[in-house]
Amino acid sequence: MKPPSCAAWLALVALALLSSAVPARAEDVKVFSSVAMRTVVEELAQRFERETRHRVVPTFGLAAALKSRIEGGEAFDLAILTPAQIDDLIKQGKAAAASRAVIARTGLGFMVRAGAPKLDVGTVDAFKQTLLAARSLTYVPAGASGVAFVATAKQLGIAQALEAKTKPSASGDEVNANVTGGTAEMAVLPVSEILPVKGAALGGVFPADVQTYIVMAGATSNAAPQAARDFLARLTSAASDAVIAAKGMERVKP
Repeated sequence: MKPPSCAAWLALVALALLSSAVPARAEDVKVFSSVAMRTVVEELAQRFERETRHRVVPTFGLAAALKSRIEGGEAFDLAILTPAQIDDLIKQGKAAAASRAVIARTGLGFMVRAGAPKLDVGTVDAFKQTLLAARSLTYVPAGASGVAFVATAKQLGIAQALEAKTKPSASGDEVNANVTGGTAEMAVLPVSEILPVKGAALGGVFPADVQTYIVMAGATSNAAPQAARDFLARLTSAASDAVIAAKGMERVKP
């Protein structure tokens, strides 16, 4: 039998190396994620899929709603919610305690229509006056950002004054439409949810003295495949810090 040529031998070696780099069985990773992490999850999922051949299948929504779906028995591999929600799922035996990891946080900001002037919110007093002068305002009362904003408004004594001009929304998508469509002058959302919206812009962030950070944590289900744990590790890796920062989030300092 004629021995293979050098070129043929090199091709066989390359094929063997390529085969060893691809998992023997690619897995789907079903992710339930707060919309605050959407752009981070989407970008890192693309990289993860290219490098591992596993497939990330995300579902985005309000963290509280996703938690309720998990509690109702819906299957998932990785949940990305607030730390308190993750801890509650662990207590219920629906998430693996050993997998729990804090991923990142994002502060609250104001969304305005693209091209609108920046808001004067550099100080607490300016923040209050801007809100009181606003013609209309929208946010998601059931969302973590909405809950935090209402608490801040009450703390500053302006909650009642804002009620008449507030247009509550059921979801971040509805908030986006209210601002880009002109139904609302401004909206309160996590910064990470404002930056990617076409037709909108970040009008300003809450001043430090009244800023609230929405922290995101992750945990896998007890029956999750290894790929789910690997993807969570990717989300928390220092190699992903640049993506985290670009999407309006930051790591939580110990």
